[in-house]
Amino acid sequence: MAGQYPPPMVEPITTPQHYVPPSARDLRSQAVHRLQVGAFGLCAMLLLVGLANIITDRVDRNTDQADPIHEVVAVDARPKKAASDPLADIGVVPASDPTPTPTPTVTAAPRPAPMQSGEAAPLVDQ
Repeated sequence: MAGQYPPPMVEPITTPQHYVPPSARDLRSQAVHRLQVGAFGLCAMLLLVGLANIITDRVDRNTDQADPIHEVVAVDARPKKAASDPLADIGVVPASDPTPTPTPTVTAAPRPAPMQSGEAAPLVDQ
């Protein structure tokens, strides 16, 4: 292997290698690494959710206040055209009535006058 530049970091494998099970120390370090990654991910998610909550609270707080530019835009805006139903215009479907019809109200029967002491109760048809 002389003459190679850069020199190889690991010597090439020339013989078959046998499986070596991981030691207790290797297993423990893998478990600790998994716990660290999981805890870091959990903390990152909590921070992201907290930041999103702060942003939405600030946006809600700012939209509650009256913005004077909305009044100017509302004055300068063109009046909106009344909504039309193109199918009703060409006669495919019946036209809908934009004004609601008043519904009849049911009135209750008048209450009987309060009884004086010693009077018989009036009969009420129901």
